[in-house]
Amino acid sequence: MSTPQPLADRYGTARSSGKTKRGAILFGALAVIVSAAIAYVAFRLIGSDPLSAERVAFTVRPDNTMEVTLDVERNEPERPAVCVVRVRDISGAETGRREVYVPPSEGSVRLRTVITSGSPPVTADVFGCTYSVPDYLSRP
Repeated sequence: MSTPQPLADRYGTARSSGKTKRGAILFGALAVIVSAAIAYVAFRLIGSDPLSAERVAFTVRPDNTMEVTLDVERNEPERPAVCVVRVRDISGAETGRREVYVPPSEGSVRLRTVITSGSPPVTADVFGCTYSVPDYLSRP
């Protein structure tokens, strides 16, 4: 008959708990850093807009045109901006658009523009705004 082997010989010695704790702490710290980076990027992309516009009113005019009134708010009112406003027909298709220059000013700005449509327009909206004003819209 053979003599039983000690458990340490058969299975090896237990790992030191210090190594496991260090790994858990390192993993936790890495998880916090990655989560903070994701939150920062999400806030920059989804957070408050530096430039926003809202359609206040629209009026259908003769000859497939529409007058659109919009309010523009900026976090940097001293900078010029441009907003793209578009009109849509009954099917929802875009039938006309116009770039509207937003001059530097204090506070929010109310602007009016007239857009010619390819078919009878039924609604209008602001497609978007940017501080990147093209040269052909720049004012001296």
